[in-house]
Amino acid sequence: MKKRSWSATMGIISGTILVIYSIMNSGDLSSFYDFSSILITIGGSFCALIISFPFKTLTNIPKLLRLLLVSPQDNRHELIILLTELSKKARRDGLLALEDDIAQMNNEFLATGLQMVVDGVEPDNIKELLELKMDTMERRHRTGQSVFLKWGELAPAYGMLGTLIGLIIMLVSLDDPSKIGEGMAVALVTTFYGSFLANMIFLPIASNLSEQTDEELFTCQMIIDGVLQIQAGTNPRLLEEKLLAYLSPDELKKNKDSFTREAMNNE
Repeated sequence: MKKRSWSATMGIISGTILVIYSIMNSGDLSSFYDFSSILITIGGSFCALIISFPFKTLTNIPKLLRLLLVSPQDNRHELIILLTELSKKARRDGLLALEDDIAQMNNEFLATGLQMVVDGVEPDNIKELLELKMDTMERRHRTGQSVFLKWGELAPAYGMLGTLIGLIIMLVSLDDPSKIGEGMAVALVTTFYGSFLANMIFLPIASNLSEQTDEELFTCQMIIDGVLQIQAGTNPRLLEEKLLAYLSPDELKKNKDSFTREAMNNE
């Protein structure tokens, strides 16, 4: 089960607070507010986003934002312990004995693989079908990432467009020199909005979603190996050692006590 993580949300909030503090520390915050600039930067870039993607894809934006509350790290060490226990049970009671465990699993990907094992599907077919599910999942996730990547490209462009509009309006009023400074400030605010939105919000969100996808795909590959080893009747100790290769040195060190207790229970 995925754990909640507030790191991404806190990063966005903290970054925004730092920018606001920097402005207030050396200037007037009200001078950075301009409704027309906000309208063209956010509204204009979103309209371009509607042109770039099917509307059905854009309706998933709220769901993608909720993923920011999910930790990008799956708990692989618990999966290894589970797969080792299932291997022991399969060797002791047979593959059909896994059906009760499958019914209680929250991990749909693992449950699908084990169900095919119980049903007697050939190993090559199991691997092919599970990898197809991985490809489908990756395609779905990458589409969501591409939305924020594109938005990160469009926001600065529309910020520059707003700046150009502001400069044109300012140049029309050159007969009044007192308005030049104010007009230039308003024009540049739009560029500020575009740069801020792209580099503080949209591009970091895309990076976060990409990291989550990579971690999930890596975990799925570990599950495929574990499922095929269970079907092959591999010794549980050997299966565990093979799956431990999927953990980083930090993960191994962090969960060393858990694996030690499991090893003692197996003896």
